[in-house]
Amino acid sequence: MVLEPNVLLSWVFLCIAATISSTLFFFRKKHHRFVSKKIQKKKKLPPGEMGLPWVGETMDFYKAQKSNRLFEDFVSPRIVKHGNIFKTKIMGSPTIVVNGAEANRLILSNEFSLVVSSWPSSSVQLMGRNCIMAKQGEKHRVLRGIVANSLSYNGLESIVPKLCDTVKFHLETEWQGKEEISLYRSAKALTFTVVFECLYGIKVELGMLEIFERVLEGVFAMPVEFPCSKFGRAKKARVEIETFLVGKVREKRREMEEDAEKPNTTLFSRLIEELIKGVITEEEVVDNMVLLVFAAHDTTSYAMAMTFRMLAQHPTCRDTLLQEHVRIKANKGGERLTVEDVKKMKYSWQVVRETMRLSPPIFGSFRKAVADIEYGGFTIPKGWKILWTTYGTHYNPEIFQDPVSFDPTRFDKPIQAYTYLPFGGGPRLCAGHQLAKISILVFLHFVVTHYDWSLVYPEETIIMDPLPFPSLGMPIKISPKES
Repeated sequence: MVLEPNVLLSWVFLCIAATISSTLFFFRKKHHRFVSKKIQKKKKLPPGEMGLPWVGETMDFYKAQKSNRLFEDFVSPRIVKHGNIFKTKIMGSPTIVVNGAEANRLILSNEFSLVVSSWPSSSVQLMGRNCIMAKQGEKHRVLRGIVANSLSYNGLESIVPKLCDTVKFHLETEWQGKEEISLYRSAKALTFTVVFECLYGIKVELGMLEIFERVLEGVFAMPVEFPCSKFGRAKKARVEIETFLVGKVREKRREMEEDAEKPNTTLFSRLIEELIKGVITEEEVVDNMVLLVFAAHDTTSYAMAMTFRMLAQHPTCRDTLLQEHVRIKANKGGERLTVEDVKKMKYSWQVVRETMRLSPPIFGSFRKAVADIEYGGFTIPKGWKILWTTYGTHYNPEIFQDPVSFDPTRFDKPIQAYTYLPFGGGPRLCAGHQLAKISILVFLHFVVTHYDWSLVYPEETIIMDPLPFPSLGMPIKISPKES
């Protein structure tokens, strides 16, 4: 087996660190025991195991993540052994893993007061230090407000016709005349185009998607800037993107300053409007444009692909969904949809929601405690990392009856707060969740009303690196429906 250079480097660094740590461990053992006992007297830590010196349980974590069994193979066995809150050490950081609705509420609703988001250095460098992901407090509130208002249902109403045209053009150019396509790759190309052409008003040029994907490959890589490493390649691609976007930002600013009466209907124009007012900086505009591509690209395309997989495996649900779209199409004078049409896709949205419950686009996320937190009879110490998970509630039979079954109608009833979290929650709730909803439903509409399709590999493996994706790209056989 041939290892990629960055993978080989990772193993080398881990081996060196483990060797040094093991050597020092003997000499520090007595001191370590003294300090641990001192801490234990002051704070009652959750149960759990810290693993090897420095490395902790990182290798077990990565092994489970790679096979898309992070909850089943890493979290679940420790819940059985220790309970819904336990300690571990991941990537060199002492970490508390929490599970359950109350834990989710505590962590997600107390952003900035008890916890702050905690991203790897590589993610912050590649997304940008001025994006909302990296901002805290008031600056986060201002930036998120600009983005969220533009991506609300009302804010997106004006772009739905453009979104319909973009989806139709994509199907005409990428699907028409073909018998088999990679659904996941097609969805990734479409979501990329939607962000640039519908939200930014920027035409996608040849090679742009590939440059952005090089950046995304390094977002969770070790931040070692060798030319042959994922992070090194990603940094180089990031410079190309920044140069391109800075040019577009300055061009748009000149255009808006020369014609101040022109309505600002896109997210891009609203960002530039705030730039002109002096509310945000040019760096903040560029970094948040990059972040939105990342946020929409892999997560929305994965949700699209998995929705089609669930429909293929549940033909009754597929028929019910198709009938809903046929009715909507029959009542339309033309092909373009409106926000009101999207609101009628109630069963379709239930299908998508159930898909994201079973296959959430994100596993969870890390936070960092900025104060000692008392929870469940234990103390989460200030400075420790905290990992909350979607699976901790999505697969809980006390919350979702028969949780492994695919049942869209479970969303007929209201869902308890902080139990269903495919888009996160609290102040860090994904600002683009309404865009994801509309994009998926519009794509579904045009595919199911124009094409018959079937999975080539019904049992295709889903892997993570670090986000989940179908290992073979989810190829499907397609044929146009008869008029």
